[in-house]
Amino acid sequence: MPGLSGVLETCLYVEDLDRASRFYEEVLGLRRIEGDDRLRAFSVADRDVLLLFKIGASNRPASIAGQTIPPHDGRGPDHFALAIPAAELLAWEEHLAAHGVAIESRVRWARGGTSLYFRDPDGNLGELATPGLWEIY
Repeated sequence: MPGLSGVLETCLYVEDLDRASRFYEEVLGLRRIEGDDRLRAFSVADRDVLLLFKIGASNRPASIAGQTIPPHDGRGPDHFALAIPAAELLAWEEHLAAHGVAIESRVRWARGGTSLYFRDPDGNLGELATPGLWEIY
């Protein structure tokens, strides 16, 4: 069987692309690598990509570089998790609070990891997770 090397993209569907982009850039510190009036792509630790799609903008095929991407348009809220070092958990909690982002839940996992749960401006559930959440992380 051919192997997989990781999750490349996570897609979220948002009402206001500019507002969501500001949240992911200013609050979570992601770097925008591409975008237009229908989607924005952000680098996550220079290994993964977070895609934000404007709701309704992807319900028809998209032509990019002469290729066609099938229609897709999610209906949230969705969930995403970002990996963080354990030593930065408190700093992230303080950073989110400084930006007015409420922590909905804090979970200590059996393997030793901790997750902080919060919402983005569109109600998507965000998670910041330290090592120990999964067997592989």
